[in-house]
Order: sequence, then structure tokens, then C-alpha cells
Amino acid sequence: MKKNRAFLKWAGGKYPLIDDIKRHLPAGDCLIEPFVGAGSVFLNTEYDAYILADINNDLINLYNIVKTRTEEFVRDARVLFTPEFNESERFYVLRAEFNASSDPYRRSVLFLYLNRHCYNGLCRYNLSGAFNVPFGRYKKPYFPEEELYWFAEKAKNAVFVCEHYQDTLLKAQVGAVVYCDPPYAPLSATANFTAYHTNSFSMDDQRNLARLAYQLSHENDVPVLISNHETPQTLEWYAQAVLHRVSARRTISSKVAKRSLVNELLALYR
Repeated sequence: MKKNRAFLKWAGGKYPLIDDIKRHLPAGDCLIEPFVGAGSVFLNTEYDAYILADINNDLINLYNIVKTRTEEFVRDARVLFTPEFNESERFYVLRAEFNASSDPYRRSVLFLYLNRHCYNGLCRYNLSGAFNVPFGRYKKPYFPEEELYWFAEKAKNAVFVCEHYQDTLLKAQVGAVVYCDPPYAPLSATANFTAYHTNSFSMDDQRNLARLAYQLSHENDVPVLISNHETPQTLEWYAQAVLHRVSARRTISSKVAKRSLVNELLALYR
């Protein structure tokens, strides 16, 4: 079966692990994702309904606009995927425009442009909330037209909300299934990449997520699947779950030699 790619590039995106995740995701009426990210799991599963949340307001705004104004969005975003806009000077002008803009539609168009033209497709903000990833220097950034239309089609059955993961989890009702893809636990003290948004994800958050997952599965009868690196800490956090191991290649390191295989844990609470 053909796998569907997300239209955004995303650090820690789950496209390579889709088959493993689907194998362990229980059946249900509605899939809830408190950390939707680029949405690869949403795009490759078949639930009747989806509740897709993220703390990043730009991301959720973009998804709602792609869902409701698809043709207009594709037309306006395509304009920025030409050689004249694939230059460092233009990139920084548009990045500054994005950071200064309060117009949701314009921000959504620029967000896609920045995502596809910035370094490694990273999504990172400084403490003032300004997007600060540098220019990526790609020969010809890909315009994901087909992926945008597929996303819009799938989004007919989805609700997108910007909120804290705990708020999303506490709304889960019987019949729902929860998939959590939190920012990765660090593999070492120097490998911590959790600033996907200005609110970074702490160790306390990681522990709290495991606690909530156990609570949801045991008290509310809602199964929860969490993915994360396999580390001594995650093994401790997820001790009450059924654990499945998968090999996954990390691609955050800029040095190709360091992009080594790391075990991924899929922790199932049910």
C-alpha cells in the first residue's frame, strides 16, 4: 500500500516508521494526536475521525487554512517556489515578514515557504517567538502540491486545535485511540533538540505524559501509544506499558557519519 508523505519537512517525522506504528495502533472510532507535527500518522491511517493538536499555533493555523482554503493556498504558495525566491537575501526578507505579520493567511503561506527553504526543514523559534532557522541552500525546493491536496482531503474528517498536550489527553473518551509523538528524549546531554516551539518539552513533561497515558488506559479505557528514543530514562518512564523496539535512523545530526541507527520505543498502554 502506498505511503502518503506529509507536505512539511519535520524533525523527528514519523514517515519512516509508519508501518511499525500502524502495526501497534489499536482500532477505534477516533485517533487523537496531542503532538501532530507533520501529520504522517494521520495521513496514513483510516479512522473515522481525528482530533489533531499541537502547541505550535503556526502549524495549526496552517492546517486549518489548507483544510478550508485549499485552492487559494496552493495558488499563493506556489508563487514562492520559483528560482527568484530561492536566494538567501529573499529568504531573510520573507522570514522577517513572517515574524512581523499577524495575518493568519499570510503567515500560513510563508510558513510553508520557510519550511521548504530553511536549513533541514527545522521549525525553531527564539525566546521572543521569532522563527530563526537559517537559509537551507537547496538547489530546487520541492513544492508539495499533491501532498497538500491529499492532506486537505483527509482533513475533512479532522479537527485541528492548538493546545497543551495535557488538555488534549484529558478530553479523550471511550472509543478513542491516542498516539503521542512527543519531542524526543535526549540521547545525551548535548543531543537535546526539543525547541520545536518556544515552550520546550522538559523531563517533567516526559514523565507526566507517561503518567497520563497510564491513567487514560487504566481508568478511562482509552489505549495510548507513545513513540520515543530507547534510553535508560524512557525504559523507566514507560515501565507500565508493553514495549516494542524498532530501529530508526536519526537525521538531526549535520554530520552524515553521526546519523546512526537508534532504537525507537513504541510504548503501548491498554
